[in-house]
Amino acid sequence: MDYAVARRRMVESQIVRRNITDKAVLDALLRTPRHLFVDEGFRPHAYSDASLPIGEKQTISQPFMVAAMTAALGLRGGERILEIGTGSGYQTAILSLLVSRVYTIERISSLASRARRVFDQLRLTNVNLKVGDGTVGWKDHAPFDGIIVTAGGPDVPTEFLDQLAVGAPLVVPVGPRDQQKLLRIVRTEDGTFSREELMDCRFVPLIGEKGWLNDNA
Repeated sequence: MDYAVARRRMVESQIVRRNITDKAVLDALLRTPRHLFVDEGFRPHAYSDASLPIGEKQTISQPFMVAAMTAALGLRGGERILEIGTGSGYQTAILSLLVSRVYTIERISSLASRARRVFDQLRLTNVNLKVGDGTVGWKDHAPFDGIIVTAGGPDVPTEFLDQLAVGAPLVVPVGPRDQQKLLRIVRTEDGTFSREELMDCRFVPLIGEKGWLNDNA
């Protein structure tokens, strides 16, 4: 299989045709080998318009959703971004090509280890990865120029809002386990937050102290 051709077709048919126009985001998608972030048996489907299982009841997100969430951050380059839920590491890798540093938290150590191996293989040197409860954020490195959450919680943890820089966006799915709304929340200069609903979505549950307490369906 020619993965480069499959990747280009993915961007053209799944991303551009659905009105994602940010050139930097499109270039990052073209440069990132999604097939390396899934098990070998799923590699023929790596560039399909679908999420795929990565073990531990987790998934790699649909390419369009990765593109849409990344574009919603409004990146200009040079940002410090917090990602909640490393998972396969695919979203992390996309971000690493667009910003100065990515801080990413994964609660499942086996997934974190596998993602780190791929980061090393791709020589992504601007990623800080730790295993822990992502629902409390990463206060030691706050404030962040943007936060992206790749799991759906019942509410927006106040820790995420507190760790946003002024003018920075939080892109987060919020709602019941079986269906969420993707929100874009921006911290304003007067300390309030603007809130915008982007689309319906469905993510794995955000597990932790400030999210769902367990991953039972």
